[in-house]
Amino acid sequence: MTFEDLDAWKKGRELVNVIYEITRRSSLSKDFGLCGQIQRAGVSTMSDVAEGFERQHSAEKLQAYNVARASCGEVRSSLYVIEDNYPQNSATARDTQKLVGDAGSLISGLIASTRKRLIVKTGGTVGLMGTLAWLGFHLLG
Repeated sequence: MTFEDLDAWKKGRELVNVIYEITRRSSLSKDFGLCGQIQRAGVSTMSDVAEGFERQHSAEKLQAYNVARASCGEVRSSLYVIEDNYPQNSATARDTQKLVGDAGSLISGLIASTRKRLIVKTGGTVGLMGTLAWLGFHLLG
């Protein structure tokens, strides 16, 4: 299996294509800040799923999948900016919200399954707490 086989990655790829389609339209395409931001967040969603899949350690997988999930939130928020400020694109922005939700749900599934494997691998709560402490240390420092 490769990351290209993951439904979460496929949905992320679909999301990126829709984002690029939206951001190439009329007056929105001239809003370089917003277009760049939503494009980066969309690409991050897809790329971080791939990165997480390729990571060897479960804690690193979790970190990448969580970043991908957070990027979905960033895309969702940017879609509200588009909906509120670009009336000609508001219907497409609303429709894309469902796609972002689907991608986020699939990524949440990856997170849940990775957590389960981590608990089994580490022997329960004590091992999980140590792994979470390790992850926290590496995220903060």
